[in-house]
Amino acid sequence: MQQTTEPQALKPLAVHSHEGEARWWFGGLAVLKATAADTGGQLTIVEVTEPVGEAPLHIHHRDDEAFWILEGDVTFEVGDATIEAHAGDYVFAPRGIPHRYTVGEPGCRMLFILVPGGFEDVLRKTSEPARSRTLPPPSEEEPTPEAIETLKAIVKEHGYELLV
Repeated sequence: MQQTTEPQALKPLAVHSHEGEARWWFGGLAVLKATAADTGGQLTIVEVTEPVGEAPLHIHHRDDEAFWILEGDVTFEVGDATIEAHAGDYVFAPRGIPHRYTVGEPGCRMLFILVPGGFEDVLRKTSEPARSRTLPPPSEEEPTPEAIETLKAIVKEHGYELLV
């Protein structure tokens, strides 16, 4: 006899444009729209607003990551592929493949969609609550080698690897 488990009873969820937990994260604004707790562990969705700049090369070992560009232009490097993405475009970065992106002028707004959920845990550990729903003030200091090593250790605990 085959055993089946009942699917977790999830409740409908609506998060409006002005809602979600806002965090200042590496010079950008990250707003949690759906978390693992909201979706029965299925996915995490984060709305990210970023200034011109570059995310470091990294690998996700436990989740796949998709990007939906809402505003702006972003160049992605996923493995050996270089992808120019613009408003309305979608990019998929499977787990285990190194990837990074560069945000063009004047900045961008995009959705990060991560499957399965849980990315919010590392986001919270590497960010601070946003004091406003705007980009944070620019950092006046470059991260120290010690700060980078600490960040590498934090993200590794959550299944991510910085390749810097």
